[in-house]
Amino acid sequence: MMNTILLVVLVFSSVALLAVIVRHRLSWSWAKSFTLHLISACAVLYLLNYSGLISDIKIPINPATISTVVVLGIPGIALIVGLQHIMV
Repeated sequence: MMNTILLVVLVFSSVALLAVIVRHRLSWSWAKSFTLHLISACAVLYLLNYSGLISDIKIPINPATISTVVVLGIPGIALIVGLQHIMV
């Protein structure tokens, strides 16, 4: 019963969010910008892992690392590399 209620709330809120995004043009520019940053962050992390620039550290590609790089940019990559250097 509780799972059904939560599913209905999730579906309703998703539809409402999509309605708001479709109505406002500003939201489209924000969504495009966010998508571009997300794709470039994934590509940069992938290239860093498989190009050999950072030979002894592998940065996992997961939601936490990607969101850090999306929000912080290059300093986010430096932060992740520094944290991994400290932890290893």
